[in-house]
Amino acid sequence: MSGITRRGALALAATALAGLATFPYTAFAQAVGYTPIDTPVSTATPDKVEVLEFFWLGCPHCYNFEPAVLGWKEDMPEYVAFVREAPPLNPSWEPHSRGFYAARILGLEEPFVQAMFEAIHEDRQNMRKPDDIAELAAGLGADKEQFLKTMKSFSVETAMRRSVQLAMGAGINAVPSVMINGKYITSGSQAGGNDGMIRVIEQMTEVEKEAMGL
Repeated sequence: MSGITRRGALALAATALAGLATFPYTAFAQAVGYTPIDTPVSTATPDKVEVLEFFWLGCPHCYNFEPAVLGWKEDMPEYVAFVREAPPLNPSWEPHSRGFYAARILGLEEPFVQAMFEAIHEDRQNMRKPDDIAELAAGLGADKEQFLKTMKSFSVETAMRRSVQLAMGAGINAVPSVMINGKYITSGSQAGGNDGMIRVIEQMTEVEKEAMGL
């Protein structure tokens, strides 16, 4: 494993969890379905309204949210950019995070996410062993050894560290959580479920479109 050590990666995740536990849930959030972020987070797509989903492949709530968010994505406006982050906010999430970022680097992000969701939540496989994850990726056209090497790469280490920093900056305390343009966070508990999250996404992307003059 290159870059930060395994112990360092797990300590980073533990620190993230400790910070997230203090994020306040307010009456305002309950009323409108989202929470403004005190210090807005920089986005990767400054020319568009960015919708960023924080998720974990092993999360049943993320799996249940997937049809709703994919349905929204099919018809999302051109001024919106949709991205995902899979921060390892718990040490047990790390193998899935490594697989996700390796798949992104190798151009397999979308099929990998769907295949992992199916394997974990439909076929009841925990998919925590790197070899099993790489074998699944090989079924999508990846070279298994290259995928394993990429999972251990500095690029994946960097992506995981950045994802944790983004999660901490956004103040998320659960997944799936969605950040709209680095300014607002919504989740199922705040918005009243998956449909509520989509409603908030649609409303606040329109607000941000007007604010950006798009």
